[in-house]
Amino acid sequence: MAEENQIDGRLDYKYESRWEDLLENERFNRELCNDILQPYILKQRWYGGKASALKYLEIIDSFPIEDQKDRFYGIVLEVNFQEAFVQNYFLPIAFITDQSLVGDKLIARLRLNGKEGFLVDALLLESFRKQIFLKILEGEKYRYKEIAYRRGRSNTISGYESSRLMGVEQSNTSIIYNESCILKIFRRVYVDENPDYEISKYLTMKGFFKNTPRYLGSITLKFSDKNVITLGLMQELVPNKGDAWEYFTHNLKLIFKELSNQKPKLETLRPTKYLEQLAVTDVSSTVLAWCPLSFFEDVSNLALRTAQMHIGLGQERINTAFTPQPFGNDYSVWLKNRLIYQFENRINLVENNLHKLDGLQLELAQEFLSNKKVIRKQLLDFDEDKLKSERLRIHGDYHLGQVLVHERDFYIIDFEGEPESTIRDRKVKQAPIKDVAGMFRSFNYAIYATIFNNHEEYDYELDELFQIAEVLYSNIVGVFLRTYIQEVQQANLNIGYIKEIEFLLQYCLLEKAVYELGYELNARPRWAIIPLKGISNILNQKKHE
Repeated sequence: MAEENQIDGRLDYKYESRWEDLLENERFNRELCNDILQPYILKQRWYGGKASALKYLEIIDSFPIEDQKDRFYGIVLEVNFQEAFVQNYFLPIAFITDQSLVGDKLIARLRLNGKEGFLVDALLLESFRKQIFLKILEGEKYRYKEIAYRRGRSNTISGYESSRLMGVEQSNTSIIYNESCILKIFRRVYVDENPDYEISKYLTMKGFFKNTPRYLGSITLKFSDKNVITLGLMQELVPNKGDAWEYFTHNLKLIFKELSNQKPKLETLRPTKYLEQLAVTDVSSTVLAWCPLSFFEDVSNLALRTAQMHIGLGQERINTAFTPQPFGNDYSVWLKNRLIYQFENRINLVENNLHKLDGLQLELAQEFLSNKKVIRKQLLDFDEDKLKSERLRIHGDYHLGQVLVHERDFYIIDFEGEPESTIRDRKVKQAPIKDVAGMFRSFNYAIYATIFNNHEEYDYELDELFQIAEVLYSNIVGVFLRTYIQEVQQANLNIGYIKEIEFLLQYCLLEKAVYELGYELNARPRWAIIPLKGISNILNQKKHE
């Protein structure tokens, strides 16, 4: 059994087994789940169950990943929670004797047949990273019993040169190979093809959308006769200077600083008409005096790339996973049930967190609660009979953080969908306008985050900054809409006529803001003020229509 190690307080685990046979040892499997991995995964950035009470772990699949030199194991964990739901995670493991390979990043100390060593995450080891890379390049998807390694047709890489883990680990783990491609290892996994893999492959091979990283390969677990789990996605590495959130918030700080220096009269600044389309050249001179034209050119270019993404996703006529569909009663029932459930959850969250709020946050939270009947009615006010446009596979979690910036051009990444949604919900075809609404909410976030984080530096009161924010936001929306609608309509993508577009946009803006409210209250309550302010603005705009 495990005994206390006196050097660093970690537990040693002893087994009369070789590493090659260890997963056949019942005691190891039991202690791995109950004693070793429970405390380990709670500390990992990729573990998404921190807000819930863990009940127990279970290994639902394990398989060797080996070559002539090294043997590793992949394990799929089922995490059971006391709230009666489960999540699945992928963890490749290795046994090493040289701790210098991983530093202090250990899972446990092991003694196997008297041989001392360490259980570690195999992704930390170059030998493992090299092995899976070479198997993707080999591309013999039927060679291995449990795992299919696929090589994309556009993969021209000739061999292995180098590998490194990419930056700070988030919900997945990414590996940079040869400084030219990236392999995303999915940590939280689903018994189905991952949408990121599906859409990346489709856009590369059939959608012909150039402003997303090309699909180069994948790793898939054959979970059963009819089910698969996507474990990894390889794509080209797009040179970039960071994401669009960093890019636009940096520019917004400069814009507000210039505004504060010029101190124009606020009565000269008026928002555009709600959802009015605006050419870049039609932005008013009073706005361009403190907000450079290049900013709106960037907004227009991002709209162009968004439109091209949707055109790529909307042209399929054979593959039923991607063929556009009309709106119908089944979709409406699905949508309303999902959103009302989500909305009731947000009401409970706000009510349970009121004691933590004060000032404007508290005022906006109380306004949200007082408007719950109005919001519920708007969410239920979805009539598919009035909609003549088509639903597509969309990005689904589209915001500035999902876009890379390179030489003032934009590259769209991460097609996994909303983290809160089930894997099947992420694959439901929806109005492409939902992605547009997601980007509008993200620009709204960027503006208000700039204000809340820096308002002491600006020579304005907070309510004056809010007035300026709405002027800036309305111009961003107008420029984006003009470019986006022109591009998709020229390509004959059916997004409906203007009244339908405006209805869907209004609906999806409210949906996204309600979704964001739950995320913020759970993850960073201080930022809940932004979706609360967004919901308030959306409702007030509706009153003035």
